[in-house]
Amino acid sequence: MSTMPATSMVEVLTPIWQRVLQLSSVGIDDNFFDLGGDSAQSLELFNEIALKCGRDLPPVMIYHAPTIAALAALLEQPAVPRVPPLVQLKGGSGAPPVFIAHGLGGSAMDFFQIVKHIRTPHAIHGLQAKGIDGVDEPLDRIEDMARYSLAAIKQLQPHGPYYLVGFSLGGLVTMEMAQQLIANGEKVGLLAMLDSYPHVSQLSMGQRARLSIRQTWRRLAARLEWLGVKAPYQTVVEVPSTPSVQRFRDASFLALERYQPRFYPGKISFARAAIATDFPADPAAVWSHLALRFELQTVPGDHVGIMTTHFESLASVISGFLSGATAG
Repeated sequence: MSTMPATSMVEVLTPIWQRVLQLSSVGIDDNFFDLGGDSAQSLELFNEIALKCGRDLPPVMIYHAPTIAALAALLEQPAVPRVPPLVQLKGGSGAPPVFIAHGLGGSAMDFFQIVKHIRTPHAIHGLQAKGIDGVDEPLDRIEDMARYSLAAIKQLQPHGPYYLVGFSLGGLVTMEMAQQLIANGEKVGLLAMLDSYPHVSQLSMGQRARLSIRQTWRRLAARLEWLGVKAPYQTVVEVPSTPSVQRFRDASFLALERYQPRFYPGKISFARAAIATDFPADPAAVWSHLALRFELQTVPGDHVGIMTTHFESLASVISGFLSGATAG
């Protein structure tokens, strides 16, 4: 843990920012995002800070300290700064806000590119999991994750309608949030799940068999690619993570295994990846019997690609979901 004076911390941070952003000069009050910084550069930035300063902070902290001066002050604090459960990703004049939940082991930074292309007058807030900052123990039950997020949301928006969007594991969290809200008499204006599925143990025998066959072909494709033969479709790229993110990911795997989705007495708006990889090819077969209504849209790419490559297409689908929900 660093005990450097603030002036020295600024001197440490400045060359890191210059190197990561590939700029010859960066002012201490220049905003990371205004300088063209993106989510990948944020991860690189905080990895370098961990090496130089011995402080393991999640990259999402860049939203709270987007300048060298602010980040230096944050690093000067003797206690490890906590990541708040909500972070505003995009401003807006419309009410109520939109809440969006990240996938397994990720953070609100996963939506860095997507939120820039979502067309809505509503502000967008990212949900941050407990324990992602390495201070608290991460939660290992979807029900507890939902309660933790709802407690924060209620501080900002005491009553519905609530607009909830979740990617992958976050889709299960938002589904459980919607269940708890409805059980307490609140209205859910939108439940949008982005390529989100329950654990394989919750699938039917036929779905498990088809998934197993496809995974066998994917392993073969990966082997062929290693031998120099081009794989027939895009494979998942592993994203590096900090120790605190890895600990959260392990707890999330356990939460995924434990969670048994219940019938949802409302509408699920679902965006599926066009290329099925580690998940069922037919989300309607998984979810339509677990919801009163089920709406399905398809986004180009695979599970990772819809977030990293085809984010404009995904943003367009989310925009449509929001437009339909707020107009109703």
